[in-house]
Amino acid sequence: MEHADLDALIDRASQESPVDELMMRRLKKRRLALRDQIARLELAIDPKEPA
Repeated sequence: MEHADLDALIDRASQESPVDELMMRRLKKRRLALRDQIARLELAIDPKEPA
């Protein structure tokens, strides 16, 4: 949910004028960190390699 919220926030912020580049970079960095965390959790739950 937080990842989707960040997506929506980034979309709204990018439409504003002027765009706050520092805020956008921070939001995108946080979104990427969340996506990586989600991927790690999914891998821990369902590993691709047989046990």
